Amino acid sequence: MKKVERYFFPAVFTYEPGQEIAVVFPDLNCATSGVNEDDALLSARELLGCVISGLEEDGVTIPSPTPLSSVKTGENERTALIDVYMPSIRMANVNRSVNRTVTLPAWLNAAALERGVNFSQVLQDALKSQLRIG
Repeated sequence: MKKVERYFFPAVFTYEPGQEIAVVFPDLNCATSGVNEDDALLSARELLGCVISGLEEDGVTIPSPTPLSSVKTGENERTALIDVYMPSIRMANVNRSVNRTVTLPAWLNAAALERGVNFSQVLQDALKSQLRIG
């Protein structure tokens, strides 16, 4: 099944004097905030990408977004349609690093430390060689 490239979800921005701008995605039950409108918008877009990516990874059906015109707002609240381009989010997740614990003989660890060996790079190179990739 082809994955959706771009998602659009409504967000509610709440403005309270002396506080950060709160941003809530009613359809996704998640929230963030920003010190100003630019920061709030960027935070909202980042959060939307993370949430959608997590739902995709977990195999959970992405909910249908409520039409912007149907989102109810209160006093000091405004709605905005937030979009996220998923191919760049997915690519970033593919290239993210993960931690692995390895066990070495103490003498080998000491010799490698003495010579300033980059353990991560050596392990990556060895795995690529072993798997005949890259």
